[in-house]
Amino acid sequence: MNIDRRKATLFGAAAAVRLLLFTSFPSLPDLLTARVEISTPVTSFKRLQEGLFLYNHNVSPYDGGVYHQAPLLLPLFSLLPSSATYPAFTYLLYIILDLLSANALMCIAESGEAVSSKLFTSPRKDKRWSNFAIAAAFLFNPFTIASCIGRPTSVFTTCAILHAISKAVNGNSFTAMFALSFAAYLSMYPILLFPPLALLCYDRRPPLKNSESIYSFVIGNAVAVGGLLYSLLHMSSLITGSWEFLSSTYGVQLLLPDLTPNVGLWWYFFIEMFDSFRNFFLGVFWIHLSSYVAGLTIRLRRQPLFVLTLLLGIFAIFKPYPSISDTSLFLAMLPLYRHVFPLMRYTFLASSTVLYATLLGPAFYYLWIYAGSGNANFFYAITLVWSLGLSLLTSDALFAVLRDELEVERPEMKGKEIRQI
Repeated sequence: MNIDRRKATLFGAAAAVRLLLFTSFPSLPDLLTARVEISTPVTSFKRLQEGLFLYNHNVSPYDGGVYHQAPLLLPLFSLLPSSATYPAFTYLLYIILDLLSANALMCIAESGEAVSSKLFTSPRKDKRWSNFAIAAAFLFNPFTIASCIGRPTSVFTTCAILHAISKAVNGNSFTAMFALSFAAYLSMYPILLFPPLALLCYDRRPPLKNSESIYSFVIGNAVAVGGLLYSLLHMSSLITGSWEFLSSTYGVQLLLPDLTPNVGLWWYFFIEMFDSFRNFFLGVFWIHLSSYVAGLTIRLRRQPLFVLTLLLGIFAIFKPYPSISDTSLFLAMLPLYRHVFPLMRYTFLASSTVLYATLLGPAFYYLWIYAGSGNANFFYAITLVWSLGLSLLTSDALFAVLRDELEVERPEMKGKEIRQI
């Protein structure tokens, strides 16, 4: 009963903070919705409202060329009262999504998969934070709160990914694949999480199913994901009356026609790109983003949950339209590996760089767009610093986990300095 009370207190405090911000500062949601660090062309709440207006007036939401999000979001938001007249219902929806994400994160932490998987147990397994501390770090992370107040649809993707992982660590492979399919349906890039998620489901499957080979298990789950995605896409075609939404949603992410500034690396590069080279470099960027999946999944086969964590950090840096919501998801998973924090070498440098970019990013954007005393190089330079900080954090976490594995395989190396030859 004490545990339930603690959980209720934590969730109640997190909800109260969000409600206080929503109600005490009525202009804050619209202010944050307009921020390029929070809203992107494929997650913007303003664009969702435009698509919803067209949908409610029996016009294709994709006719305006502004709405680039999943069609199934439209019936959901059409059931809610207008956010302009009765915003409280929309506020409550986003608060509930954050709480559901935190609950899924607590389930992941309770499983102990981060410190002791089927194939690897860390010698530092006792140095871990409680599931309440990990959930609190997520719920009270300024990036998470800003994403909730700004109301991007990436919050739905975050909730779906965390539920996919939480179901995987509990051995519920079909539910995990359904959540992953829904996340991929909303944002496309989560489909790259399938290999490590399938391996995590295989490692955590019930003892009664241990006779199944890994190949048949992965193939079966791949078929399930394909069937679920087709079902979601077919439902979308019924809602919109055609398949044109494919080019307006996933085509926009693949081909990058909208070069609205964001915290990522793609937009400025393709603004400067000659049209004759555009398709080539689109392929290069997508291959680069996808290339991490196979290598990390094979090298870190014994720790599939860490592969998922690392990939979320990589996606927050290199995906076409990233936002601070993606960063908050990576930072939510990272505390699961508290036991390897002492092995990280550049924690202060990485955190200082991220904090530096967080504070200066809005200032540089203001100098460029509003004051007119700067140009696009100002904002892109600070996004490069932001990406550098996240890259340092991601690579340092990878080093720490590999060092942890090395000290299990070769105990005589414990405490000794590693040098690259």
